[in-house]
Parts: sequence; structure tokens; C-alpha cells
Amino acid sequence: MKYDNKLNGSKVTVKEGEYIDKALRRFKKKIEESGLMEDLRKREHYIKPTTLRKTKKAAAKSRWAKKLREQQLPKKMY
Repeated sequence: MKYDNKLNGSKVTVKEGEYIDKALRRFKKKIEESGLMEDLRKREHYIKPTTLRKTKKAAAKSRWAKKLREQQLPKKMY
């Protein structure tokens, strides 16, 4: 299993007299740092390779257009 090493490091021990909310926050932080949730969200739905390429290309085009817009001189206001 791919997640074995990530899951083993995601243990939180609750100390004597510690609130469970605090331990839960620490656990969530560990999971977020390991990147496990991000990976699971990516794998939640299958995206065809062609669709993925199109999406990445469209994102690159929009980034380029935004960069060009930022470099343009402001319109004259008169």
C-alpha cells in the first residue's frame, strides 16, 4: 500500500488531562503536512489524460493573459 509510510507517521497520543479538540487539531495538522488529503482528493474522481492536458493548457493560457494584462499601460481617462 502506498500510504503505509504516511499513515504510520500520523499518530497523535492524547496526554493525560488534554482536551480531545487539541489532539484532533494536531492530528489534522499532521495529515495536512503529509499531503495525504490532497492526494486523496486528486484520486477521488478519474480525469482522462486528454481532459487533464486541456485543463493545464487553459490554465497556462489564462496565466499568460493575466501577465500581459498586468504589463499593459492604463487606459487614458479623458
